[in-house]
Amino acid sequence: MFETTAPVAPIHLLLIDAQNDFCDLPASACPPGVAPALPVAGADADLQRVADLLRTAGGRIQALNLTLDSHQRQDIAHPPFWRQTDGREVAPFTPIRAADVRAGTYRPAQADALPRVLAYLEALEAQGRYTHMVWPVHCEEGTWGHALHPAIAAACEGWTHATGRTPLFVFKGRNPWTEHYSAVQAEVPDPADPATQPNAALLAALAPAGEIVVAGQAASHCVRATVEHLMAQLPRPERFTLLVDGMSPVGGFEAEAEAFFAHAQALGARRMRCAEWLAQRI
Repeated sequence: MFETTAPVAPIHLLLIDAQNDFCDLPASACPPGVAPALPVAGADADLQRVADLLRTAGGRIQALNLTLDSHQRQDIAHPPFWRQTDGREVAPFTPIRAADVRAGTYRPAQADALPRVLAYLEALEAQGRYTHMVWPVHCEEGTWGHALHPAIAAACEGWTHATGRTPLFVFKGRNPWTEHYSAVQAEVPDPADPATQPNAALLAALAPAGEIVVAGQAASHCVRATVEHLMAQLPRPERFTLLVDGMSPVGGFEAEAEAFFAHAQALGARRMRCAEWLAQRI
C-alpha cells in the first residue's frame, strides 16, 4: 500500500527512456527471436531498483513524467540512412562528421538529402556537445523495443491505480533529420517542426516541483542531454536528484557520464542511490 501523505514540496519523478531496447534484459524476458537493439549494461538492474522505489514510495510522488525515444527505421542516426563508398550500409557505432561526408567516405542513401545532411552535421559540430553517431535501429515505434521496461510499466500502472493520477508521456525523436537525445529539444532543432523545439509542456509540468528525481537510460546520452537542458531552462538546479544506480552509461562513454554527474553536482544537484533516497523519504 502506498503512503499517501503528501510532502510539503512536490516530488516529481522523471524517467528517461526506460525502454526495452535500452535494457540488458535476459532472453526469458524477451519475445522469441527478439533482443534489445541497444542494450546498456546494467540497465535492467537499474530499472528494477527504480520500479521498486516507485512501488514503495509512489504515494509521495506527485507527478510521473516518462520520456520515450521514438524513431522510424529511416532516421539520420540509423544505418539504413547511410551508405559507404562501396554502397553498403554504414555499420552501427560509426561516428560521422561533416568532413567525412564532404570527403565521400559516407553519404546519405538518398542523394538529394546531401545538402540537408551537411547542414545538420555542421550545426551539430558547432555546438561541441556530440559527434554524430550511427546507432543500431532502435526504439522503432510500434515495436517491442519501443515499449517500457516491464517492471517500470507495472510500477507505473500501480502508481496510476493508487493515486488516480496520469503520467505525462513525452515522445522524442520522431523527426528523422536530427538527433534528439534530450527530451527538452532536439540537438539541432528544425524551425519547421515544433516537436524539435523546446518542449513547453514538459518544462511547465516540472516547473512546480520541489524535487525532480531523475532516472533512466542512458546516463551518457539521453539522461545527460535532458538534465543539462532542464538545468539551463528551469530555476534552482539544486532541486535535481540523480539516482546514480537508476541509470548507466552506454559502453565506452563512461567518462562522459562521470563528467555529467560532476557538472550537475557542481551546479547543486544531488547524487543518490535508490535505497538512500527511499531511506530519507519513507
